[in-house]
Amino acid sequence: MCDEHTSQDNDRVLEGVSRRQFGAMTGAAGIAMMLPTPADALTVAGRDVVIDTPDGKADAYFVAPGGGKHPGVLIWPDIMGLRPAFRQMADRLAQSGYAVLAVNQFYRSTKAPFLAAGESYDQPEVRAKIMPFVHALSSEGTTRDAIAFTHFLDAQPQVDRTRGMGTTGYCMGGPMVFRTAAAVSDRIRAGATFHGGGLVTDKPDSPALLIPQMKAQYLIAIAANDDARAPTDKDVLKADFAAAKLPAEIQVYAATMHGWCPPDSRVYDSVQAEKAWERMLALFGKALA
Repeated sequence: MCDEHTSQDNDRVLEGVSRRQFGAMTGAAGIAMMLPTPADALTVAGRDVVIDTPDGKADAYFVAPGGGKHPGVLIWPDIMGLRPAFRQMADRLAQSGYAVLAVNQFYRSTKAPFLAAGESYDQPEVRAKIMPFVHALSSEGTTRDAIAFTHFLDAQPQVDRTRGMGTTGYCMGGPMVFRTAAAVSDRIRAGATFHGGGLVTDKPDSPALLIPQMKAQYLIAIAANDDARAPTDKDVLKADFAAAKLPAEIQVYAATMHGWCPPDSRVYDSVQAEKAWERMLALFGKALA
């Protein structure tokens, strides 16, 4: 689910969590909580968009405040893809003054949303449907997508190109944040990952190896059970960011389970999710000023 490409990686990310538990975490049947509206929320307008990439046409959702120019933010969803919960998060971020693009990273295989109510990852037929989408991804493809998506954002009249751009990723979107920040280092000034998996691997394309190519500041919000599975990952990340002289807030969020941030997750932790959201806004307010 979290590292980008193999079902074995998915299992390692969720070691100690059964497939049934994981399905409960990320089932499409989960009902999204209504997220709080920001104080002094801006009026926003969103629309479905199609983005030309070297690999095809990607469907996505773009939302921005109704007037003026704002920093752009690219959102990479989790394995359940672009869906109402991520549109809601994009709207909320736009209400705080950002021009936001939430993408369907599986556009090579399917349009979003691709799960029906009641479907979840613990169901064999759903896994059989999703895993080919995952296998169709590659590090190189993600890099091509990142360039296309950031160029799309910069072409929108609501985006202020004189200010830095941010990117966020959830679960498997975490590595995509790293690849975006490395591929478009002249634009990405802030990156935030939430229960991101596969950030540190023993593979030659490990996302952590890209840190020296980045120029951004970071928030790495780690689920407690992910940290229990791989307790040294945070230390590797801290050392690598320090060596690159890049500011990074790397924190394990107590008592959280993998997937705790999207409001349609059955392990959604509203208190900790709000804490992580506020830390993201603080990062963006500083790095994208």
